Amino acid sequence: MARVYTSSDHIISGKEAMKASLLDFRRRSKDILRALDRNEPVTLTFRGKPKAIIVPSGKPAGKAIVKAHPAFGIWKDRKDLADVRGKIAELRKIRHAV
Repeated sequence: MARVYTSSDHIISGKEAMKASLLDFRRRSKDILRALDRNEPVTLTFRGKPKAIIVPSGKPAGKAIVKAHPAFGIWKDRKDLADVRGKIAELRKIRHAV
């Protein structure tokens, strides 16, 4: 099987980007996923022109990052939301009353 990627002139974050056409994206997605696993960005082309750059996501965000967000726990002191299931059932009554 032929390799999908070619040498690229552009550099993204110090890594050489893999080039793949949209046809390659459909037929050889396994090779593209392998490149992403190696932390290589992938440039998608359509008719030879770059259309998108897929950048590896890295490690998923942990729970500690979510808890550090300012919106986390914003409604923790609301008394009317003490019974969450009851509040949701109340909100859904309108939709299910038809």
